[in-house]
Amino acid sequence: MIRRIIQIDREKCNGCGLCAAACHEGAIAMVDGKAQLLRDDYCDGLGDCLPACPTGAITFVEREAAAYDEAAVRARQAGKTQAAPHTGCPGSQMHRFDRPAPAAPAAQTDSQLAQWPCQIKLMPLRAPYYQGAELLIAADCTAFAYAALHRDFMQGRVTVIGCPKLDSVDYAEKLTAILRDNDIRSVTVVRMEVPCCGGLSRAAEQAVRASGKELPLRVATISIDGRILNQ
Repeated sequence: MIRRIIQIDREKCNGCGLCAAACHEGAIAMVDGKAQLLRDDYCDGLGDCLPACPTGAITFVEREAAAYDEAAVRARQAGKTQAAPHTGCPGSQMHRFDRPAPAAPAAQTDSQLAQWPCQIKLMPLRAPYYQGAELLIAADCTAFAYAALHRDFMQGRVTVIGCPKLDSVDYAEKLTAILRDNDIRSVTVVRMEVPCCGGLSRAAEQAVRASGKELPLRVATISIDGRILNQ
């Protein structure tokens, strides 16, 4: 039958998982970090997922599709258990890491935070500590996942932190102003491996280009269990 049904543009999808959470029928799942319509007959065509999508990746189309099957949806929902596959945002999927107990208390190190505030949303556009600075743009979670963040990344740098998913903003404009109007020497981004964290590195890349300056840009990715995947 020809009916109205959602269509997902994988190129526009940022992997946030909000549409999967908004779909009461469970028609959408996260597959390889992107939203995907699981089955046509799970989609009721009402579009609860559309306003949840921050990138406009979901639209309605009229096409040949199986009729919405409310019984199948109920059966699927009834069969869900705690062991069911995670269908929400990849960044919120549950993990537990079994780490051996340390033989002695972990060594304490001094904080390397060079200034306050450090949240991107609260940072001034101009400040004396920017002059001649190496700028570190770090995702909130990196300090908890990577134990040596202060030693390996924050030391000798001005640090700004943020989470593009929780803040629901594009940091590019503010970062552009900071880079353009101050004597920043380099930019380092430390992000988590989850897809939604890509918004941080993209904002930094856009800001460097828009600033009109040729600044060295380095991106390091931290795994959810605390390893450096690339830098």
